[in-house]
Amino acid sequence: MGKQGKQRAKERRVQRLLEIAELRKIPYSPVDRWWSSETVAVVTGANRGIGYEIARQLASHGLCVILTARDADRGRATADGLRGEGLNVEFRQLDVMDADSIKSFTKWVGDKYGGLDILVNNAGVNFNTGADNSVEFAEKVIATNYVGTKRIIETLIPKMRPSSSGSRILNVSSRLGRVNGRRNRVGNATLREQLLKDDCLSEELIDGMVTNLLHQVKEGTWASNDWPQMFTDYSVSKLAVNSYTRLMARRLADRPEGHKIYINCYCPGWVKTAMTGWEGNATPEVGADTGVWIILLPSQQATTGKFFAERREISF
Repeated sequence: MGKQGKQRAKERRVQRLLEIAELRKIPYSPVDRWWSSETVAVVTGANRGIGYEIARQLASHGLCVILTARDADRGRATADGLRGEGLNVEFRQLDVMDADSIKSFTKWVGDKYGGLDILVNNAGVNFNTGADNSVEFAEKVIATNYVGTKRIIETLIPKMRPSSSGSRILNVSSRLGRVNGRRNRVGNATLREQLLKDDCLSEELIDGMVTNLLHQVKEGTWASNDWPQMFTDYSVSKLAVNSYTRLMARRLADRPEGHKIYINCYCPGWVKTAMTGWEGNATPEVGADTGVWIILLPSQQATTGKFFAERREISF
């Protein structure tokens, strides 16, 4: 893409964001509000950044939000601040890398609320900024962003409450993890083809991909083996999340009416948060918007197994 193409793309994006800003001013009509103050939304990694903003926006729409974070003191202080604004927010400690923490949280949410209606998997890490591309913490990145997300979903699905509107799962992801991204895709064409074909996509395929990366990181051979060149470990972790989202949508597709679970993922964009070193071209408020929009889609518009950015479906 030349300079003119980049400029046109930038102009289109600016125009789209202006359109979204206008859409956000339109309140949800009573007929579209399938949720109530009894609707329970769990947001992981919500003590700051995009997770915090998703939790805040959901609570401002009248939902009961359980804000989770690994750091109990920070999470509790964040929830206290939101309650000070009159929002219905409760804090509960949760470490997505700790099986015992997940088990304890699952029991608690079941005992106190009878389960949950919405799960937002936001907890994640990235140790690279700017032009950096170190894989020093690749194991932690994969364990948090992909394995932690997968474990939370698998553990909490049995606790998702029956609803005529369907329960909702949203995975916060990134366009850096697109299978055929123009600038940052996996070089192995066979792997790309398998990831995009439903009859090839499997948990074993996804797990094998991330295991292969980690093995090559330990061997020191990863750089010459066709992995994404930007934020390699983070990009592969999000490619795994995106692929797992499609896989879970297929697995959940046959659930009967009243027990439907819709699962999607979205890219918030390049947002000014601690994870990006406060760089970026969007605020957390703007970055969270599409995620909240997907979660609150009216039941007749609910979709599953899709990837979104800027309130539009994009390709995997």
